[in-house]
Amino acid sequence: MRSTTARPNPFTMMTDPEAILQAVERSERLKHLTRRVCRPLDKPLIPKRGSAAAELSDFDREIDLSADEAGLTG
Repeated sequence: MRSTTARPNPFTMMTDPEAILQAVERSERLKHLTRRVCRPLDKPLIPKRGSAAAELSDFDREIDLSADEAGLTG
């Protein structure tokens, strides 16, 4: 026969944080979990300065120079 255990109402538990901590400490299911720390944002991918960045800055420089020659800058 299956034993019935009293399950606390999660909405009631939200009003009492201490009850949540005690329930977590008593949980057998949580004790058997394997822990793994994932930190995907620890090392963000920073674009390297290379040909793409150089091409973009060259393009920007050409646009600025053509605007200067046309008298569009103040």
